Amino acid sequence: MEVFRTLPDGGFLYWVGVLSVVYISVRAAYCLLAGLRVWVLGRPVVLGPGLGPWAVVTGATDGIGKAYAEELAKHGMNVVLISRSQEKLQYVASEIKEKFKVDTKIIVADFGEREDIYSRIKTELEGLEIGVLVNNVGTSYTYPEYFLDVPDLDNTITKMININIMSVCKMTRLVLPGMLERSKGVILNISSAAGMFPSPLLALYSATKAFVDFFSRGLHAEYKSKGIIVQSVLPFYVATKMTKIRKPTFHKPTPETYVRAALGTVGLQSQTNGYLPHAAIGWISSLLPISAVINLTMKTNKQVRARYLKKMKEN
Repeated sequence: MEVFRTLPDGGFLYWVGVLSVVYISVRAAYCLLAGLRVWVLGRPVVLGPGLGPWAVVTGATDGIGKAYAEELAKHGMNVVLISRSQEKLQYVASEIKEKFKVDTKIIVADFGEREDIYSRIKTELEGLEIGVLVNNVGTSYTYPEYFLDVPDLDNTITKMININIMSVCKMTRLVLPGMLERSKGVILNISSAAGMFPSPLLALYSATKAFVDFFSRGLHAEYKSKGIIVQSVLPFYVATKMTKIRKPTFHKPTPETYVRAALGTVGLQSQTNGYLPHAAIGWISSLLPISAVINLTMKTNKQVRARYLKKMKEN
């Protein structure tokens, strides 16, 4: 403490400021170099039949899931599409088969149900060499809401845990053993930027996506030495039915634009925002105090909630 006694008034705060600037500068430099490695210099893992001829995608009939199925088919992989609507599955499967000249297989399953569906999925997947698994299926709130005021709360809790958490664990349990036997495979778990920080008025959804992120990063550490890549993908807003964004922008891309970018990070990042503008937003958010991010999210979600309730009242 003798050093600080010799400093003029305000000297302590001065050095706190200097150290803070140095810390932020070093962290910014590290992030910049890491970003160059991923977005400019990096060589992602080549996704294709070399990993295994089949890819499995859950929630595959719309949005990000459909875009992953199409991109993997474009890379020459046969695709197993899993979703709850047989009609949509048949349409998307036919479209992919005709456009990319690959084989497709559909499995009708409602991940909101209990565990019974997984024995049937296991039977349907038997005999397939699966190189890529995309755990994409997910559900969120209809609109931001206080936890106890979420419509049909008990059912929402069960469905959200079954769809957002149970599906990731169970599908990984089914597919990972085959990948381990061949010492190669990629598992892409679609989390959300809402899982990076607590999200008030989306508390349950945010927590389920945080689980997906932690589970993915833990698995990657466990199995990377055995030839398996597990990636946590945390998108911000993408123009999909779930987000209700109709018009894409530079930072709210189409699912196709987002997925093409995200696939370029496989093997380079075990945790990724998947798209350069999203990575920039994530980096800026990480520099802020968590309390500030939570307060900002609360304010934003309260505004969205108010607009939704007003619209419902007018209708």
